[in-house]
Amino acid sequence: MLTMRHLGCAVAAAAIAVIAMPAQAPAQEPPPVVKIMVGSVAGGILDPYARIVGEHIGKTLGRTVIVENKPGANGTIAAQYVVDQPADGTWLWVGTQAMTEINPSAYKNLRWGIDDFIPIVKGVEAPLVLAVHPSVPAKNLNEMIAWVKANPGKLGYASFSPGTPSAFLGHQLNKRFGLDLAHIVYKGSGPQTQDMIAGHSLMGFMQLGNAMPHIKAGKLVPIAVTSAKRTRFLPDVPTFAELGYDDFTAMVWFGLLTKKGTPEPIVKAYIAAAEKAHSDPEVQSKFENQGMEATGMTGPDKLTADIKTQIERWRKIVDETGFQAN
Repeated sequence: MLTMRHLGCAVAAAAIAVIAMPAQAPAQEPPPVVKIMVGSVAGGILDPYARIVGEHIGKTLGRTVIVENKPGANGTIAAQYVVDQPADGTWLWVGTQAMTEINPSAYKNLRWGIDDFIPIVKGVEAPLVLAVHPSVPAKNLNEMIAWVKANPGKLGYASFSPGTPSAFLGHQLNKRFGLDLAHIVYKGSGPQTQDMIAGHSLMGFMQLGNAMPHIKAGKLVPIAVTSAKRTRFLPDVPTFAELGYDDFTAMVWFGLLTKKGTPEPIVKAYIAAAEKAHSDPEVQSKFENQGMEATGMTGPDKLTADIKTQIERWRKIVDETGFQAN
């Protein structure tokens, strides 16, 4: 017969056995299903990057890769979602220059920072191009500045979104050259581009991929690009740096990050797969069609340090403008 004394001994023995069981070791390989979080709408400029890289990484690792979209607040909602998930390697986040370098200053109540992530790869980058409508009587920077000064209070510059380099470089343009351009804000590169080629907005800092076809078609006139060296996509267009204004140097980039605390073997597997994806000629060709150049830069420590340096650079500009995201 089972007595209370026997039952008590059995329970105690079971408890000791549970305590003695070793803790489950962290996973050493990426999970069977990997999810890539994109902080913009499906079909937006980030979406093709996530899907191109995700497909390649999935084949390399033998994993199913799913792309999910959580648009809003310039990527901060998507970033917070990833931070709130377990650090088990399931989630990768498509971070951008604006999201990682500008958002920490533009959004005063962020609950995440770059130290909550491990950068896997800075995948692709491109400069912005300052372009004008063909009706503007200017073919270079000096002519454009002279024209703006001859029309005080009448003109504006178009940006593809508030809180982005497109917006803040326009502010720098005003400050650097003593201009009074009004800021015309658009909700995305598409609407900005359409109004620029229609002549509703006459100038602005544009995404290279959006602007290139219209520049080649003569519907837009390039003034200067924001890369340190001339871009091979527009080899005849000068950089701001070569014109003597290196403070306008800025690159837009997209890359992959994962949550801090993800096991190191998983991080290393993602880095190796990302390097392979970004060095694939077929993948590079797809990026080039969008005016983006594959960099495939890896090394979490260096990438984090670079991002932190740029955070301080943009913080000064954000503070100057008094900009604060809602």
